[in-house]
Amino acid sequence: MQNLNSTGQDEVTGQGQIPRASSLAGDVYEAIFSQLMELKIAPGSRITVDSLVKEFGVSHTPIREALGRLEGEGLVLKTHLIGYSAAPQISRQRFDELYELRLLLEPDAAGKAAASMDESKLATLREAAGVMGRRDGADERARYSTFARQDAVFHDQIMVFAGNELIRQTLTFQHTHFHIFRLMFHARVTEEALDEHEAIIDAFAKAEPIAAQKAMRDHIEHSRDRLRPAFD
Repeated sequence: MQNLNSTGQDEVTGQGQIPRASSLAGDVYEAIFSQLMELKIAPGSRITVDSLVKEFGVSHTPIREALGRLEGEGLVLKTHLIGYSAAPQISRQRFDELYELRLLLEPDAAGKAAASMDESKLATLREAAGVMGRRDGADERARYSTFARQDAVFHDQIMVFAGNELIRQTLTFQHTHFHIFRLMFHARVTEEALDEHEAIIDAFAKAEPIAAQKAMRDHIEHSRDRLRPAFD
């Protein structure tokens, strides 16, 4: 990776450091987000600003901006006089409750979205689903982190097309997808979910509400079953 020296020329920085850019806080956010998703930063562990400054080779400001964004997403906690820490892992009870909520809301929303599907909406969902870039040869850990966000965007976009903003906000407030993906880093989580996204997209392409409901229910149930072993 590269840094800029005092003359404005590029210079190679240490491992882990990120390049200066106009979106520096965004770059820092992505780096910390990836570490949280990949469990490099363990749930409940302290996050020291000074350590991140040294690791990434940036100032305190973009680090604090990134941590503030992650705090808003429920992935980081800030405690007065103590500082930042990674959010604790969700409990088995919370896990079961989240999936019960999803099964109550998301299949029906998928059916409603399918009923109003058109080519423009379908194109948006195809891009969000992540299936087009599944064989891009990217590093497995990088793909896992990227897909964690894609999965959240995909499901959120379906809620947008379903047309119920209250349900959308309810699910968003739970930060469901980010907490779920932190349970287990495993390639199977990504690959099988991509297959299920394809099945959902196929139902949307046919504008079949019943098929979309079933595909979404199957996806959520399979996701639940994949991740339950994290509590064993």
